[in-house]
Amino acid sequence: MVDIDLEKFFDRVNRDVLMSRVSRCVRDARVLKLIRRFLEAGMMQEGIVTVRTEGTPQGGPLSPLLSNMLLTDLDRELERRRLAFCRYADDCNIYVCSRVAGERVMSGIRAYHEEVLRLHINPAKSAVARPWSRVFLGYSVTAPRQPRLRIAASSVQRLQQRIREQIRRGRGRSLAHTIEDLNPLLRGWMGYFQHTQSRRVIETLDEWLRRRLRGLLWRQWKRPATRVRKLRQLGLDDERAWRSGANGRGPWWNAGATHMNAAVPTAYFTRMGLASLMVIHQRLQRVR
Repeated sequence: MVDIDLEKFFDRVNRDVLMSRVSRCVRDARVLKLIRRFLEAGMMQEGIVTVRTEGTPQGGPLSPLLSNMLLTDLDRELERRRLAFCRYADDCNIYVCSRVAGERVMSGIRAYHEEVLRLHINPAKSAVARPWSRVFLGYSVTAPRQPRLRIAASSVQRLQQRIREQIRRGRGRSLAHTIEDLNPLLRGWMGYFQHTQSRRVIETLDEWLRRRLRGLLWRQWKRPATRVRKLRQLGLDDERAWRSGANGRGPWWNAGATHMNAAVPTAYFTRMGLASLMVIHQRLQRVR
């Protein structure tokens, strides 16, 4: 597979090349002039307007459309060469049968970008490699024979980091408020990755999240006496609650221990309204 990423695409688009492609589709001179003015609009930073001499404004509603109009030429070139590919904005994967073919395609596409589109391929993010070793739009695939779509490890790590940050902010608030803040993030993330065919990572994330929340509760209880009292309230017998609440170990260890799993089981979080990634995924699969 040839994984291509364009270097600072939106910052370095050649405007003359871009406008020549736009003019193929847009005949109205007034619209073309308006698009040119959009491209030449300055950028305000710390109250100072900076003149832009190249590229398109990032975040603007028109930039993605203009990028597709420019890179349609790349699509047509790949189709002309009868190559299987998938492109989203400036990220493109081209599928070939061998590394030798991949190196040849990479060389040819690099020359096409530089000579025709005046764009440069980012060597740090582009490579000829096996599909399961690369990430495309947050997804990857499993090893061969029966390849399956899976969530890339880097995407999982970014979600975990965001969850850590939200839970850290929730140390001074109730568990219900923390769960209320987490649910939109979980639903949105699972909605994007609903096409994954590997469920193990989703189950692991659910387990990891519940452990983080148990650790949050353990921190909030603070003193051994408070922990013993809370564990009793949650159904543990007196002896086990005393031994568990005064064990002297840290929040992460206790969050994974049997006493916290017994006192705060999965059903507890379900009653609190915590969104389950696995349940969301199963529901989205039924809808499809």
